[in-house]
Amino acid sequence: MTSDLPQPKIVVCPACSGPSVFGPNNRFRPFCSERCKNVDLGAWASESFRMPADAPPDDQVYGDAKLQ
Repeated sequence: MTSDLPQPKIVVCPACSGPSVFGPNNRFRPFCSERCKNVDLGAWASESFRMPADAPPDDQVYGDAKLQ
């Protein structure tokens, strides 16, 4: 007898690179566990994940080309 239920999609956990079920029965998706979810949240909270900024340092003039 074949099961007509779709198989859950397995993805790579962004935190530990282990397998993670990407489906409604995994409340931590795309993470594999609550621990991995919290590790990622902690990295965001501590600003470990940052986007590079094009702004000059605070001691440099910004915006007016005549002042540079």
